[in-house]
Amino acid sequence: MIMVVMWRYFNGRTARRFVSTCSGHGWWDKVRVAPKNPIVSVNESFLADPFPHKVNLAMGTYRDDNGKPFTPQCFGDAEAKINRYTLEETNSSEVSSKFVMESVKLAYGNDSFVVREGLYAGVPALSGTGACRLFAEFQRNFYPDSLIHLPDPTWPNHHNIWRQAQIPVKTFHYYDPDTKGLDFDALINDIKNAPDSSIFLLHPCAHNPTGVDSTEEQWREISYQFKVKNHFPFFDMAYQGFSSGDLDKDAAALRIFVEDGHLVGCAQSFAKNMGLFGHKVGCLSVLTRDIKQAAAVKSQLQHIAHSMYSSPPIHGILLVTMILSDPNMKEQWKKEMKIMANRIRAMRTTLHRNLEDLDSSFNWEHITNQVFGVVILHICCFTFCLRKQIMTLVHVPNSGWHVLFSGLAPDQVRHLEKLFHIYMSPDGRIRYAYVEKIGNQFFSHGRCDTKQCKLFGKCNSSSYKNQ
Repeated sequence: MIMVVMWRYFNGRTARRFVSTCSGHGWWDKVRVAPKNPIVSVNESFLADPFPHKVNLAMGTYRDDNGKPFTPQCFGDAEAKINRYTLEETNSSEVSSKFVMESVKLAYGNDSFVVREGLYAGVPALSGTGACRLFAEFQRNFYPDSLIHLPDPTWPNHHNIWRQAQIPVKTFHYYDPDTKGLDFDALINDIKNAPDSSIFLLHPCAHNPTGVDSTEEQWREISYQFKVKNHFPFFDMAYQGFSSGDLDKDAAALRIFVEDGHLVGCAQSFAKNMGLFGHKVGCLSVLTRDIKQAAAVKSQLQHIAHSMYSSPPIHGILLVTMILSDPNMKEQWKKEMKIMANRIRAMRTTLHRNLEDLDSSFNWEHITNQVFGVVILHICCFTFCLRKQIMTLVHVPNSGWHVLFSGLAPDQVRHLEKLFHIYMSPDGRIRYAYVEKIGNQFFSHGRCDTKQCKLFGKCNSSSYKNQ
């Protein structure tokens, strides 16, 4: 290897710097640019577009009618109390322990025997993603030959999380595009046909991205089949309270499994139901047979977490703990979640009514039948006037506020971006936070452009065609 010595003046003295002129193998030569996150790419394209009336349907944070994010009013009181804490108090391990306790009570119920008897191992995590990643690493360490069974479809990052932990991924049937509902028979068959003692990831409420949830009766059958096969259920609960407005109702699936005697795992996120996206507040809990086992599992989870990020930021943990442990603050927070859930239902009803008013031949009942997540509509094209600009909005719902699972092909997505400056992820997933607002607001000003409709499927609204 040829080395060239370069001299430079640094910090008051002359220093040598060795530079290799060899074109052979060196550090990081094998590193290639990673595939971009589709949402990041969409946002970059959106920001680079100079068109003044462009629309970004890729971001999915909740917004009110004024476009503002959700921030519980009780945060002010909680912040005031936190500001009076001493540094020693905020750094205490007692804060993390209390946070885990309050999170477990929220998930499994205040009166659950799990809480009373301490039959759980729990650690703070970096939101729901961090909790899933911790469990994946735990799974790899103690069940290295196991798989993770994910619903088809599921949140795309689930695949990345378990693959990064070197856990093979297999999918099981979940959504039926023909009925826009749960493919329950196929789901049960996949549970029965999976090897004994398999690990499954389940969405207890607000399935992402379809918005299709099991009924209580279906959950009980799923729990029974898990018991027969000795499967382990891992719940990713990202929307508790945000789906129905009722914390207990949204945790019902998880609690059914616990009542049936399962040992379960649960990833909790407070990003959505408390609006703490930037604070990265989450919790991972794993139920155990006894207190001795709980101590062992907790020690291993803490060991893994310590090697990955040591400990999560304390401020968000303090906020959540303060709200959950104060009866008045918690009640205020629950009321605000109920208001949001009611608003979501009202928006769905409005959307359903507007679509029915088009005299379309399609059946739109699934918009109000489903509870959250994504509203899947037949591909239909609407146009509306917005600030004197004609924009084409493809409304393909199955959602309350979060996502529209459109089913649009990538070329159709590119068409909307190129001609109408409407941006969404390449798979056609549309974040409903903005669509609801602009779509429902301007439906009454819309008119059907059959020439453009040919790309997506013809709109059957004679009233709109005649405008």
